[in-house]
Amino acid sequence: MAKTKEHINIVFVGHVDHGKSTTVGRLMYDSGNVDEQAMRKLKDKAKELGKAGFEFAFVMDNLKEEQERGVTIDLAHKKFETPKYYFTVIDAPGHRDFIKNMITGASQADAGVLVVSANPGDGVQAQTKEHVFLAKTFGVQQIIIAINKMDMAKYDEKRFNDVKEEVTKLLKSVGYKTDDVQFLAIASFPGDNVAKKSENMPWYKGPTLLEALDNLKIPEKPINLPLRLPIQDVYNITGIGVVPVGKVLTGKVKVGDKIVAVPGREGKGVHGEMKSMEMHHENMTEALPGDNIGFNVRGFNKKDIARGDVIGHEDNVPTVVSEFTAQIVVLNHPSVITIGYTPVFHIHTAQVACQFTEIVKKLNPATGETLQEKPDFIKNGDVAIVKVKPTSPLVIETLKEIPHMSRFAVRDSGNTVAAGMCIELVKK
Repeated sequence: MAKTKEHINIVFVGHVDHGKSTTVGRLMYDSGNVDEQAMRKLKDKAKELGKAGFEFAFVMDNLKEEQERGVTIDLAHKKFETPKYYFTVIDAPGHRDFIKNMITGASQADAGVLVVSANPGDGVQAQTKEHVFLAKTFGVQQIIIAINKMDMAKYDEKRFNDVKEEVTKLLKSVGYKTDDVQFLAIASFPGDNVAKKSENMPWYKGPTLLEALDNLKIPEKPINLPLRLPIQDVYNITGIGVVPVGKVLTGKVKVGDKIVAVPGREGKGVHGEMKSMEMHHENMTEALPGDNIGFNVRGFNKKDIARGDVIGHEDNVPTVVSEFTAQIVVLNHPSVITIGYTPVFHIHTAQVACQFTEIVKKLNPATGETLQEKPDFIKNGDVAIVKVKPTSPLVIETLKEIPHMSRFAVRDSGNTVAAGMCIELVKK
C-alpha cells in the first residue's frame, strides 16, 4: 500500500455570515476536490432558490433546509487533499449549537480556521470571541486566521491590518501564542488567495489558504500517555470467541500485554491478556493512537465487557469515578439547568446518565473570568464549572492528565444540551 498522507481534522469557525461555508466551498472547488459538474448543479440550485452567489456555501450545506435558509445547521464532514495532507473538514455552523459536533467523537479538531469578515462594520463580533474561547478550551492547538471579504474592503491593506490587530488582541486574551498564527487576506466569493494567489492585493506577501493548511504541523500522537482504549462494540465470532472493537485514543498496546477493562460488568474490572489484534483484516502485533482495532483477549467473556468500558494496562488502570468536576458550555437547553438535572453524558464510547449536584460558578465565555459564584441555574450560552455524579460507574480522565478522555457532550431527548470537559475527579 502506498504511504497514505498524514491526516488532520480541521474545523472552520467564525461569526455567522462572515463567509465560512463559502470559504470551504471555494477551497474544495479550486483545489479540485469538487468537480465542475457538481458545482454547476449547485449554481443552478442557488439561482432557483433566489440565492445566487451561495453556490460555494452549498458545497457544504447539503441539507435542503439549510439551502433554503442559507444557514449552516448541521455539520458537514468533507474530506479533501492538499499536496501534503489529507483533511477532514468540520464546517461548524456560526450559531450556538456548533460545538456539539466539534467535540464529540473523532471530530476532535487538530486545527482551526477562524473566518473574520473585513467588511467595514464587521471584524471581531460576539460570536467570533466565543468561538475563539471555545476553540482554545476544547483543545484546538493551531489556528489560522482568514480575514475574508477583502473585496468588500476594497482590498485595502490598512483595513486588513486593523482587523488583524483586533483578532491578535482577542487570541492573546484567551492564551493563544500569536507569533505562530498565520493571518491571511482572502476573498472567498471571488476566490482571492483561497487556492490561487490574488492579483488584487500586491501588498500581501503571505500564503494562500491552501498553502497555509500545508504549513500546519501534524499533532503529536499521544503515545507517551497511558493506554486508553474505549470499547465500541463486542462481537462473538465463531472459532475465535469474544472480539471487542475500539480505537486506541492514547498510549500503545502489544500482543501479550496484561490488560484490564473497567468498569466491567461488576464494576470491579476484568483482567486479561492481549492474545491477538487486527486492523482492516490484517494481523498486527502493536496498536497506536488512532488505530481502530478488533482484538481477542484471554480472560474476557462476552458477559464481562460492554460498549463504554475502557481498556488500559494493569499497572495504569483507567479511572472509574464516583463524581467529577467539569467545565461546561450550555448550548441548547429548552429552559434552564438546575441542581438535580440528570441527562445522559456521552464520553468516549460510554453513555451514562449523570446528575448535576452543584453549580460551582458561572464564567465569562469570552475570557473565562468568574461572573457569579453558586448561581441557582445556568442557561444557553453560559459557561460554568459544575459538579456531576454518574448514576453508574463511569471512566473519565481529567483534561490535565489525559485530555483525549476528558471531553463529553450532554444530551437530552435528542438534543445536545451542553458540552464540556472533566477538570477534577473523585476516584470510586
